[in-house]
Amino acid sequence: MRESPAIDVIDFLLREGADIVAYDPQAMENARRIFDDRISYSSDGFTALEGVDALVVATEWNEFRHPDFEQLFQLMKGKVIFDGRNLFNPERMRALGFKYYGVGQL
Repeated sequence: MRESPAIDVIDFLLREGADIVAYDPQAMENARRIFDDRISYSSDGFTALEGVDALVVATEWNEFRHPDFEQLFQLMKGKVIFDGRNLFNPERMRALGFKYYGVGQL
């Protein structure tokens, strides 16, 4: 996580007043060392999405590649996804009702 772009994204969002709920299957302890109690931590990806305005994908772990998009849609208050790893098909995401932004995509 030391060189992860997620650190810069989280720092920016915190400066802008966002509340952050983080989940990463491998980097939670490192995140706690970096952010301490400035962000919240979730024990799983779906719990992290309950009532959120947006999802930021900043890692490529396999469990993030094929989520249950219907469940995501139901859990999220805002239907916005910022995909920093371009894991998802933009047309499919929009067809499912998400506002989808892939890094470097139109």
